[in-house]
Amino acid sequence: MAPYEALYGRKCRTPICWTELYDKKTLGPKLIQETEETVRLICDRLKKAFDRQKSYADWRRKDIEFEVGDQVFLKVSPWKKVLRFGKKGKLSPRFIGPYRIVKRVGPVAYQLELPPQLNCIHDVFYVSMLRQYHPDPSHVIQVQDVELRPDLSYEEEPIQILDSGERVLRNRRIPMVKVM
Repeated sequence: MAPYEALYGRKCRTPICWTELYDKKTLGPKLIQETEETVRLICDRLKKAFDRQKSYADWRRKDIEFEVGDQVFLKVSPWKKVLRFGKKGKLSPRFIGPYRIVKRVGPVAYQLELPPQLNCIHDVFYVSMLRQYHPDPSHVIQVQDVELRPDLSYEEEPIQILDSGERVLRNRRIPMVKVM
């Protein structure tokens, strides 16, 4: 038996057998004409299905373009394990940066200005590896003076009590305070 029959449990319908089972067997030019019509019908249906799937895929797709001097984030893959940026595995960052675009290499490739610690990475990236960075003053973290003790510990001082409550366990009460 053929591998198709073993896998699906029925005979393979070749172009010779594409006509309906109850029809009489046709021979000669009529068989070729029917086979060509069937192939044309199959191609039309495949094209319709392809166009429908393409329209679904294109619905959310948008062309991304950047200008020289824009700030972008660089997408890094945590699964490649070639370079690790701080943490490894699930907790590693998905995007690093922002980095400035130095020049546009092609219609979909950009050269970035990378820091010296990333000199082992080639500086030209495909557009899908980049995300636009919108400058936001809340991204800038102000470093406050922290007084460290000789053993490198420090004391946190609460500024304001926002909320208080009490948690009741089986035979204990635990006071809870939310401070800022």
